[in-house]
Amino acid sequence: MPQTISVTVNGEPRRFPAGITIARLAGLLDLDPAKVAVERNLVVVPRSTLGQVIVEDGDEIEIVHFVGGGDHLVITDEDSWSVAGRVFQSRLIVGTGKYKDFAQNAAAVEASGAEIVTVAVRRVNIADPKAPMLTDFIDPKKYTYLPNTAGCFTGDEAIRTLRLAREAGGWDLVKLEVLGEARTLYPDMVETLRATEVLAKEGFLPMVYCVDDPIAAKRLEDAGAVAIMPLGAPIGSGLGIQNRVTIRLIVEGAKVPVLVDAGVGTASDAAVAMELGCDGVLMNTAIAEAKDPVLMAHAMKAAVESGRMAYRAGRMGMRRYADPSSPLAGLI
Repeated sequence: MPQTISVTVNGEPRRFPAGITIARLAGLLDLDPAKVAVERNLVVVPRSTLGQVIVEDGDEIEIVHFVGGGDHLVITDEDSWSVAGRVFQSRLIVGTGKYKDFAQNAAAVEASGAEIVTVAVRRVNIADPKAPMLTDFIDPKKYTYLPNTAGCFTGDEAIRTLRLAREAGGWDLVKLEVLGEARTLYPDMVETLRATEVLAKEGFLPMVYCVDDPIAAKRLEDAGAVAIMPLGAPIGSGLGIQNRVTIRLIVEGAKVPVLVDAGVGTASDAAVAMELGCDGVLMNTAIAEAKDPVLMAHAMKAAVESGRMAYRAGRMGMRRYADPSSPLAGLI
């Protein structure tokens, strides 16, 4: 019996000790048998048998493994964000309107993983003072309430509303929106800017809903806004981000957090906002009006997280022509 045999491995002739197993052959090549796939004479050898199959003289062996050309598991580190000195883990802010009841709203908030919820300031129902209230279902000790000025069409109305909110709950971190007219619910930027200045002087920390205009955003920041919240599309429209260019310009120019507010319709819209570099996304209708709000809340949570990871990872460059993912060297 010969002491050595001639074997072709990946197209190259080699000599190995006679009686060697495929697992031993891999070991002599400094390969981990558990991390390779082996073909012997055009027949794939099950990995579980590599330690039993004996290599014969004249065998043709192909040994392959996986290289870049697929996806890699990414373990993310802690990636918190802060606004006005307050730190949060979740980058998704959700609203508390349009749900069929408070119980469904609470379930959706829980599923979303959100830490901040927007709340409207409305009159108490004097006719039924014992009627269920939002605070009975969404604990303000567990979640950060963000009083907003939804429905206000003048700066004075918005300022008055937030003064009442601060009196009611002591909140100074607030969301300011001053609407221009009822059909589009676009912000009135003149009134919004004026209200921002007044609120900032009174010690409020306003997160401000605005048009997707980098110049307007900068003026709001200079006026005391602690976060800029440009619309992606009209409130409640579900159209998704209509102008990625201006949102990106706002992100690049801001020294405070930027969150897309309004227009998100589905998970891909939320992911796009995060891929543009936004610090977060605020939404209400996209979850509340979904056929299954709780399931959609789960989807939005995942979309915001994946969009943020994609932004941090850095998008590949775009090319005009194809570029193969798998290397051509070593092709069988």
